Amino acid sequence: MTKSKLKCRIMIGDSMKSKDKVKKHGVSIKNVIIFFTTLIVLLCIVACYNYYLARNEVLAKESSSEVESNNVVISNAAKIDLDELISENSQGTSTEEEYVTEEVDLEYITKYNDNPELPKGVIQVVQEGREGKQEVTTKKTYENGQVVSEEQVSSKVTKASVNKIVEVGSGSRKSTYKVKVGDTVYTTSDRAEIRVEPNEEAQKVATLGKDAKLTVLSINEDWYQVSGEARGYVKAENTTYISQEKSYEEEKQQGQTSVGAGKNIIKPSFGMALNKPSGLSLEEFKKVLTDSKDKNKVIQNNAEYFYYIEEQYNINGVFVAAVAIHESNWGTSRIAQNKHNLFGYGAYDSSPYSGAYQFTDYSESIDLIARVFVKYYLNPKGTSIYGGEQASGKYYNGPTLTGVNTKYATDKNWANAVYKQMEYLYNKL
Repeated sequence: MTKSKLKCRIMIGDSMKSKDKVKKHGVSIKNVIIFFTTLIVLLCIVACYNYYLARNEVLAKESSSEVESNNVVISNAAKIDLDELISENSQGTSTEEEYVTEEVDLEYITKYNDNPELPKGVIQVVQEGREGKQEVTTKKTYENGQVVSEEQVSSKVTKASVNKIVEVGSGSRKSTYKVKVGDTVYTTSDRAEIRVEPNEEAQKVATLGKDAKLTVLSINEDWYQVSGEARGYVKAENTTYISQEKSYEEEKQQGQTSVGAGKNIIKPSFGMALNKPSGLSLEEFKKVLTDSKDKNKVIQNNAEYFYYIEEQYNINGVFVAAVAIHESNWGTSRIAQNKHNLFGYGAYDSSPYSGAYQFTDYSESIDLIARVFVKYYLNPKGTSIYGGEQASGKYYNGPTLTGVNTKYATDKNWANAVYKQMEYLYNKL
């Protein structure tokens, strides 16, 4: 070969070797490019990942902080002083209820019967009332250990009571005759008990039937010391004087023409003692208890019984009438109309109508509530009351409207409402 051909081959050969080298170096560069490209992509991925991860951490911290903050508000654990909390709770109101069952007196009912043979205004007991016994369950409510209310929830009669029967004079003439020492009297009761002392608890000497003749030796308030078929003390209400004609002549000489004339009428005041008679005559009771508000004439037609309770039980009859007017709205309440109960007596707060006592007529409710007031509310325990009995004083807080209101009515304004009616009645005199 010539040199030029050889040179050409060498050059071609060198060129092929160079291409081989480039080829080899090209694979390496490609790999580097791929590597760096991949690295850049990875870096971008890492950068994005870090960006979102950091944001999530911030959100997580804020959320956690918010929850912690809410927990603090709800529990308030870091702020509570336990000793202070116990002290505050111990000073709060504690309410408890207790049911107590006890045996108590079952009050008797008084029946009033007209007797035309007796002068008007004369009342005679022809049968003594005798109390029975009953088991009463009472719900007592306490606040901080103190009794704040009592409500009778049930009762069961264990011994029946015996009615008291009173004859009321309805004759044409009137009588105000007062028995004097030396007069002859007759017993009117079926069981007129003669006792050693003028006291219901004193030893009994004898029990006389009706029409036993006795001579009055002395007069001790509601009792006569007598001699005759027996000697001792008898309740004045169980007797009558012997000669009505003689007494009528004496009345004419004295110029007395109306029942209760000459009595001192007690002027009303909010703090007046209610365990004393008002002093009104029978006619005056009828006058003040006749009113246009009494649409059914319930109070008007029973006015005489507010006078009779004064004569027997030493209580202000105007006060009792005012209670009847207030409680029954002048006799128009459902309990008054359907049950002849002018006072809502026995009506529990939980079931007033069903709990209220049922009476045959209005006179029974008037007489019973008068005795309840005298025995339980108006006189302290041991006080001598009607018929020589002694007051229980169970609910006694003074003989005034405020004193009665303390235990008798849950309405704190009851006393004011009753006194308003009393004033209204007294102003009609």
